[in-house]
Amino acid sequence: MPEETVKQRRRGRTQPKGRQVEPEALAEVQALLSDSPREREFLIEYLHLVQGRFGHLSARHLAALAEEMRLAMAEVWEVATFYAHLDAVKEDEEAPPALTLRVCDSLSCELAGAPALLELLRSAFPKARVVTAPCMGRCDCAPVVEAGHRHVDRATPESVRAALSDDKSEYVVPAAPEGDYAQFRACLEGRRTREEVTAEIEAAGLRGMGGAGFPSARKWGFVRAGPKPRHLTVNADEGEPGTFKDRLFLETAPAAVLEGALIAAWAVEADTITIYLRDEYPVAREIMAAEIERLGALAPPGGVHLRRGAGAYICGEESAMIESIEGKRGLPRHRPPYVAQVGLHGRPTLVHNVETLYWMPAILERGAAWFAETGRHGGKGWRAYSVSGRVKEPGVKIVPAGVTARELIEEFSGGMAEGRAFKAYLPGGASGGILPASLADIPLDFGKLEPHGCFTGSGAVVVLADGDDIGAAALNLMRFFAYESCGQCTPCRVGTEKAALLMAEPAWDRDVLEDLASVMADASICGLGQAAPNPLRCAMKYFPEDVGL
Repeated sequence: MPEETVKQRRRGRTQPKGRQVEPEALAEVQALLSDSPREREFLIEYLHLVQGRFGHLSARHLAALAEEMRLAMAEVWEVATFYAHLDAVKEDEEAPPALTLRVCDSLSCELAGAPALLELLRSAFPKARVVTAPCMGRCDCAPVVEAGHRHVDRATPESVRAALSDDKSEYVVPAAPEGDYAQFRACLEGRRTREEVTAEIEAAGLRGMGGAGFPSARKWGFVRAGPKPRHLTVNADEGEPGTFKDRLFLETAPAAVLEGALIAAWAVEADTITIYLRDEYPVAREIMAAEIERLGALAPPGGVHLRRGAGAYICGEESAMIESIEGKRGLPRHRPPYVAQVGLHGRPTLVHNVETLYWMPAILERGAAWFAETGRHGGKGWRAYSVSGRVKEPGVKIVPAGVTARELIEEFSGGMAEGRAFKAYLPGGASGGILPASLADIPLDFGKLEPHGCFTGSGAVVVLADGDDIGAAALNLMRFFAYESCGQCTPCRVGTEKAALLMAEPAWDRDVLEDLASVMADASICGLGQAAPNPLRCAMKYFPEDVGL
């Protein structure tokens, strides 16, 4: 008699411990995965695959997936329940309705009437699951609803119903111009050296456009100092409320972004390129997949890989993004070591933002001076600002770096919305703080806003007008941080939740909130918790009348 059977009988059991895998569920998962590799890094992709086929993630299918990938059920379950777009259902829970309507509750959408729209949709679609969801990257089209996996801009119950009754595919993928990759070909053919390209990017003053603003060429040097093999990852997971510029670049200039990635990978001698794209951008995903397919021999030895997230703002933090690419929960890593030393799969990894890569081919084509000599008020280069809120013409504005909020509104956004007076603005999305209109002449550039308790970050500018409650706006942002906290560290996990509760009071307690803000800023592991207090502090400093002080 087999030893395992003897042990089971001695313990009074007739089967192994744990949930038993149903043969039918295992066969269904095996059919879905086909001959795809059963490696851990593909776990999130396979969870998307299972959910797309069955509408949710049942316990039986999760157990089958764990068996097929040789993972513990707990490893699969913790990932399936971490991401907002994955619907994991326990055995004793009912499966979600066939239709889910997600109403964006970011600040721009709230200003455009999202709370009222949420209630209208719940009445209009009683059999659907109607829930709120964080920023979808379409702030210029607020309010936005995601119906299934199709986005409805400037949504109403009628337009949502029309979208659902449309017999076309979920979304229409526009044709994007193909690239000739001339600048990258020059690198491959030896007409440019790595030293020359690095010097050109450095002379241009190109910096990271994802928020930190770190000099790109200097980052290359750190990665090249590490041993081979090396990797390049592209952070296309913009989730900062008010930010949607990367979506524009991915949908309208995919070849420019890819060429920038190829140049950067070549410069640091990276073997692979992995693009981590937020799940809210299905159109961009289709466009980028087609462009990657066209690369052919231009791709690096290890290829170009497109991975999508599953709804987690924290994965915009570079180490959390790498954890997610590896098929894990998106928990930020403790530093040091930094990802430039120990990144994807433990190897030196270069991380770049979409907009940063977009500018690289243009700089090599037109010269560093073309970029460096552009700018206003001491700014250097071009910059894409996402503008939303109370302006006539919201959208992505590609303008000289260093432009002020007042210039951005009056010169590039058509001025304030009809009948509205400029009151305040967010210079850098949810984490960048809030400033009054009286401080709208400060350049929106790195290092200029910090003395005022703010920063430009990813260039997300949300404009507020007279009549808008700054306390309510700050509360909206804090609730976002509380929802998106990964939960790894207590200062952020507990601090954001407690701050939101205190900020919901008619009058704020300055001393208590400032003490809480200090703990979050000083002790949180990553930038989410460290920056979460910025809107809170700005509201108390610049708008005391709006928060009962």
